[in-house]
Amino acid sequence: MSKVKVFESELYKVWTNNTQSQKLKTFSGKDIIVLDSGKFDPNLSGPDFKDVKIRIGNLIYTGDVEIDVKYNDWFSHGHNIDKKYNRVILHLSLYNEKMKSFVYTENGRKINTICLNNCLEEDILTSLQNNICPDKPNSNRLKCSYNNENIGYELKEKFIKSLGIKRFQKKCDRIYGRLKEMSFLKEMHVREPIINYQFPESFHEKKFTEKDFRDKTIWQQLLYELVFEALGYTANKKIMLNLAKSANLYFLQKLGSDDSLIEYIESSLFNIAGLVPDIQNYPKSEISDYTRKLKTDWQLIKRIYDGKTYEETDWHFFKMRPQNFPTIRMAGGARIAKEIIYGKLIERMIGKISNSRNLKDLTNSLKGFFIIKADGYWRKHFIFDDDTTNEIDYFVGTTRADEIVINVVLPFFSVYFDIFGDSQNSKRIFKIYNSYIQKADNKIVRDISQALKFNSNSRRTIYLQGMLELYRSYCSVNKCLECEMGKIVFN
Repeated sequence: MSKVKVFESELYKVWTNNTQSQKLKTFSGKDIIVLDSGKFDPNLSGPDFKDVKIRIGNLIYTGDVEIDVKYNDWFSHGHNIDKKYNRVILHLSLYNEKMKSFVYTENGRKINTICLNNCLEEDILTSLQNNICPDKPNSNRLKCSYNNENIGYELKEKFIKSLGIKRFQKKCDRIYGRLKEMSFLKEMHVREPIINYQFPESFHEKKFTEKDFRDKTIWQQLLYELVFEALGYTANKKIMLNLAKSANLYFLQKLGSDDSLIEYIESSLFNIAGLVPDIQNYPKSEISDYTRKLKTDWQLIKRIYDGKTYEETDWHFFKMRPQNFPTIRMAGGARIAKEIIYGKLIERMIGKISNSRNLKDLTNSLKGFFIIKADGYWRKHFIFDDDTTNEIDYFVGTTRADEIVINVVLPFFSVYFDIFGDSQNSKRIFKIYNSYIQKADNKIVRDISQALKFNSNSRRTIYLQGMLELYRSYCSVNKCLECEMGKIVFN
C-alpha cells in the first residue's frame, strides 16, 4: 500500500470489523488471534479499545489495544509516559517503516506492535486508500436515511415511542437488579466494596418481596450511586459510580452532621479519589489553605475508612469542558449526598410527586432538587490550586439536572412505587416521562431526527430516548432487518 493519509477512525473500523478474520502475526512470527475486539469509547482519554481478548502464540491476554497511524505516534503522543496505557497488550499501526517489533509502557513493559500494512488483505488496504477523509458529518444517521421516505410518519412515531418505553424499562430493570443485590448483601452482612463476591444460587432463586426493600438506607445508597454515575458523564461515569460505592453513605454518616460536614465529605471524596495533590512535593506558596485542610482532615478521617482508594490517572479530564471536570461534579455530589442523608431528599421528592397536580410544576420541582449553586473553594477553581478567571455559577446546572431527572429520578421512583404498590404515583411517573421536554440533545439525536424528518417531537424525552435506543440497539450494530423501519426499507 502506497503511503497515503489515513485517519485513525478508519483503522478503528478495520480493528472492529476485519481483524478477527485476518492472519495477524508478531514480527517474530507468532500468530495473533483476536478473540474479542473490546469496547471503543471516543470520549475517553486512554487506549482506543478496552477489555480486548487476544491469543498470541499459546497464551491468552486480556487488556487494552492502542491503534496509531504511524509506529512513532506511540512516542509522539506520549503513550510511553502515560500510566493509562500500562494495560495495553497490543499496539497496531498502519505504517512501521523501520519495522520495530515492540513499544514500551510507562512501567517499562514490552508490548508487541504489528504493522497492519503487512497483515491485511489487499481489498481491505484498497478500501482504506479509498476512505482517506474523516467520517462525514452525518455518520450517525440511519443507514436508511435516504430511502425511508415511503415509511408513514405514524409508523415512525409509533416505533420510536415504543423504543423510548423500552429504554425506560431497561433503566428500571437495571435499578431493580441493583436494589436486589443491595438488599441481599445487607441481609448477608456484607459491606461493599471491601469484599469481593459472587452471588450464590440462593440469590438467583430468591423471590424478593416488598419486605426485602423496607430499609430506607438501601434506597438512599442506591440514589446516591445513580446520581454520582450521572454526574460522571460518559468519560467518568464508571469511576464516579465506584467512588460512591467506596465512599458510601454508611461511611459518610460517620463524619457527623455539623456545619463542617461538607468539608469532611469533600475531604473524603477527593482523597479517596486520589485527586488531592501530594503537598510534600510542592512549594508552600503553590498549595492553598483549602488543599492543606483536606489533607489535615483526611489524616483523622482515614482512621475510620478501610475501603479502596483510587489514583489521579483513573480520572479523565482530557477534551472535557472545565465545567464538567470531575472535581466540579464531585463538589456538587458532596452537597447532594448531604441532602440524601440529612435533608430527607427522597421523602421530599415523594411528597412533591404525590401532591403536585400540575406536571410541568412537578418536573421543575424535581429538577430543582439537583441544581446546585457553586460556593466555597470550587466556585473559583476547576482543578486544585489553579484559580479560574471566571467564577463558576453552578456545580450542577439545569441541563445536567434535566438528565438526572430523566435517567435517574423517574426510573428510580417508577421502581419504588411499583414495589410498594402505589399504582397512582407509578402512572404519574410515566406521564412525566411521556410529556417531559428536554432542553439538551446530542448529535446522534439531531442526525436521526433529521433523517426521519422527526424534528417536531425530537425534544420530547420519550422520543429522544427512543432515537437513542434506535441507534444503540439497531443502527450502530447493523440490525437493520430487526428494525420495524428497516424491514420495510430493505425488504
